[in-house]
Amino acid sequence: MIETLEPFRVELTGYCYRVLGSGSEAEDAVQETLVRAWKAYDTYDSARASLRTWLYRIATNICVDMQRSAQRRALAVDLGPSGGALDAPLLENVFVQPVPDALVLPEDQAIRRETVRLAFVAALQLLPPRQRVVLILRDVLAWQAAEVASLLEISVAAVNSALQRARATLRVVDAGEAFDPVDPAQKSLLSRYCEAFARHDVATLVSLLHEDATMSMPPFSWWLRGRDLISLALSDPEASCAGAWLEPVRANGSPAYWQMRPGLDQPFGLVFVDVRDGLVTGVTTYLNVDELLPLFREGS
Repeated sequence: MIETLEPFRVELTGYCYRVLGSGSEAEDAVQETLVRAWKAYDTYDSARASLRTWLYRIATNICVDMQRSAQRRALAVDLGPSGGALDAPLLENVFVQPVPDALVLPEDQAIRRETVRLAFVAALQLLPPRQRVVLILRDVLAWQAAEVASLLEISVAAVNSALQRARATLRVVDAGEAFDPVDPAQKSLLSRYCEAFARHDVATLVSLLHEDATMSMPPFSWWLRGRDLISLALSDPEASCAGAWLEPVRANGSPAYWQMRPGLDQPFGLVFVDVRDGLVTGVTTYLNVDELLPLFREGS
């Protein structure tokens, strides 16, 4: 029985992650899905639905139930105006959380890596749970409208209506540019950024930024927009990254790095670098490393 269900774990985790915006919550949802499926397997009717559809129905119900009592996860740039003081950290459930690629991207679905980017997952959180599910199943996983209607036990017309509303919402959201790991221009930009970071060469780092680039550090709501403000922050002696360096890690289908610092026996932060048109448009450094490391060790 377990052998029959286990092959669906990674794709289900990817689905639940897009719905929930948290790798740990997605893992919990999938574990509960497989437990419920195992307990109810004797009632499964293959004539009514494929095993995949049946599992997705269970996972969807679990995710929707989890969303009823949760606030919408977001990125720091969605929580308020830029600037201000670096106040007390917020709870983990405020932010869209990173996830290792291996937990959410089956090898045959690597082409969909752009749909687990932080900005895209954050944009999905703007949608009501039902619309979110419909858009993920239709536009990300390429299910047919009739399949989604069967899973949700609604009409095809209702599926199409929910999809239209979801698409309309996302059209006004800038989810950023997908990362192409074989694009030589992007690879060169990221290489120069990492080299400048290791040298603590603030002038070069700033030269690689878009004029409207952003910088944030969850779990703090504080963030900055603009090359000049970021330059001041990078040059602040009390916040210096001198001596630190970046080590690549596969996360969210994006350019991601562990920030390492001398004297520490674990990473200081998990850094995401957004790129567009040959420049860095955003740098997000997750500082809740103690919470992230177990998930990434499991996904390595």
